[in-house]
Amino acid sequence: MALVRELFGILGSSSAIHHRAKSVSILIRRFSLCSTKKDPDLESALSRNKRWIVNSRLKNIILRCPNQVAPVKFLQKKFKTLDLQGKAMNWLKKYPCCFDVYLEEDEYYCRLTKPMMTLVEEEELVKDSQEPVFADRLAKLLMMSVNQRLNVVKLNELKRSFGFTDDYVIRILPKYSDLFRLVNYSGRKSSMEIELLSWKPELAVSAVEAAASERGSEPSFTCSLPTTWTNPWERFIEFNASPYISPYQDPGDLVEGSKESEKRSVGLVHELLSLTLWKKLSVVKLNHFKREFGLPEKLNGMLLKHPCIFYVSNKYQVHTVVLREGYNGSELIHKDPLVVVKDKFGELMQQGLYEYNHRRYLANLEKKREKGIESVKPMVRKKDRIQDGDDVDEQENLGGRPGGMFDPEERKRFYQILFSDT
Repeated sequence: MALVRELFGILGSSSAIHHRAKSVSILIRRFSLCSTKKDPDLESALSRNKRWIVNSRLKNIILRCPNQVAPVKFLQKKFKTLDLQGKAMNWLKKYPCCFDVYLEEDEYYCRLTKPMMTLVEEEELVKDSQEPVFADRLAKLLMMSVNQRLNVVKLNELKRSFGFTDDYVIRILPKYSDLFRLVNYSGRKSSMEIELLSWKPELAVSAVEAAASERGSEPSFTCSLPTTWTNPWERFIEFNASPYISPYQDPGDLVEGSKESEKRSVGLVHELLSLTLWKKLSVVKLNHFKREFGLPEKLNGMLLKHPCIFYVSNKYQVHTVVLREGYNGSELIHKDPLVVVKDKFGELMQQGLYEYNHRRYLANLEKKREKGIESVKPMVRKKDRIQDGDDVDEQENLGGRPGGMFDPEERKRFYQILFSDT
């Protein structure tokens, strides 16, 4: 809206504003990124993931506090950085299996429950055992980059997508000094880079090439759309007919805008998504790496041009590109060991959410009985409904079905419950 006001100020008088408002609206829309036709299953996967991310960040904040106890007032201040509104206390109470809220000397505090601490310990064990995998994953990213170097500050934006720990630089690099080193050619603190020291041919095999090797066929992309999508399928078959170009191959003299260049760029984004935990990345953050990976200037358009391979969503006004073949419906096909642990966290969240909802139901039932209302619908525990919102809940959707989060009444009910005072 600040941009709108600024543009209006430039335009001049109120009459000019009235006359040109439509033009300004069109101008702003030009900067928006379109999304693919909605896929309820993938939208559901993105929703469930978003809810998990919020609670995972709360978990990390609490773990960094003295004695791993955080004042609820402190967590409230962190809500804006978590893209949340409403009261922190209301949020925490919805996950009693995850967060233990207690009162001490007239102030509320929050710590992790014993089941949560058990999962934290399990997650750390997995991270320790996965260090060689993380090292290979980091090497593959550097091998795909133009100069075999990546800026540390920029890479930090994507570290959680690839499963890297917050301290991955000091945790991995010293143990693999033959493979990585930190360099700073400009001298500025923000210019620190991780550089690849030696090329590992055994890692220069993309997910597409590995799958083709198992099939005993030539490398090619897979279309994950129904055959009824005639036009996308026709374009995909034509695109897939030309030889596959590995993202680990030197682009050489490929001309930007050529079919060969597009083929390599599609393969590179495909490989990047294959290396992530949830087979998805923020489009905005991916755009930050266009220079490092030699991606096209019109990256957004390229993603939308290949709906058979990529799904572009605008869930929660955050554009995300998803690798279609990584999912069967709303479920990941191949789960990283770290994702398996995180799924347990999600199950614990759902368990607490159900207990919270059940208590609310009983309280509301008692209120209605006191008022003499006899016809009260029984509470039915449905796994997909609990996944769909905080009451019916965000890593959820029932697509366009009645009662899902695309249902306006259900969305209204969801937000009322999420930020209510009770």
